[in-house]
Amino acid sequence: MSDFAEFRERGRTALLAGEATHDVPMTEGHPRWGAAAVLRPAGEVVQRLTELAATVHAPGHWVHGGPALHVTLRTLEPYRSVIPQDDPLRRAYGEALAEAADGLPSAWVYLAGVAPHRGGVLVGAHPVDETLETLRKRFAGNLQSRGVRDLEYGRVRDRWYVSLVHFAAPLTNAEEIVAWCDAHADADFGLVELPAAEIVQYVHTGSAIRGDRLELAPLSA
Repeated sequence: MSDFAEFRERGRTALLAGEATHDVPMTEGHPRWGAAAVLRPAGEVVQRLTELAATVHAPGHWVHGGPALHVTLRTLEPYRSVIPQDDPLRRAYGEALAEAADGLPSAWVYLAGVAPHRGGVLVGAHPVDETLETLRKRFAGNLQSRGVRDLEYGRVRDRWYVSLVHFAAPLTNAEEIVAWCDAHADADFGLVELPAAEIVQYVHTGSAIRGDRLELAPLSA
C-alpha cells in the first residue's frame, strides 16, 4: 500500500497549499455525477464508515454515509436528472453490467487508510482478489461492443476507494481536515464484501448526495 501512502501525501500537500477543488449541485449536462457503475460495501462496516465520516468537521460539504458509500467501477455519462426505465443507454448499461458480473463471485477489498485529496476525503479500498479488475475489463468491453462511449475514455482505474467527503464549497479549514485525516491515517476496517454491482443515478438532496439504483447485477458465483 506504499502507493496509497504517496497518494495521501500528495493530497495533504495540495490541501495545505490551498489547491482544494469542490463540486457544485448538478445541472443538466454537467460532467460530474452522471450515471455510474458502482459497488456498495455490505455488512456492519457501513455503519462504522458512516460514524467515522460524521466526525469530520466539514460544514457545507457533502459528507457521505449509509448507502451513499460506494466504490466507483466506471463513470458513464454527463448528469441527467431523469433517466427513464426504457432509456436505450440505461438498458445498454444494465445489460453490459449483468454480462460482466455473470459467473463472478463477490469482490473483496481490504478497507484501510484515510487520505485527503484535492476534492475531499477517502478510505482506500485494496483488492484482495481479481474480481474488481475482471469486472472492470468485462464491463468496458461490453460497453464497447454495444457502441457505448462512457466518460472514462479508455482510462484504467488503478486506485479504488470509498469517499467519505466531497468538498462542495471553497475549503476554509484545510489544516483541520488534514489533521483529522492524519489522526485516522491508520484506520483499518478489515476485509469488506462488495456483493453486487449497480448502475446508479446520483441525486443532490440539498446537503449531500444520494445514489438511486437503476440496475442491479449480483455477484453470486
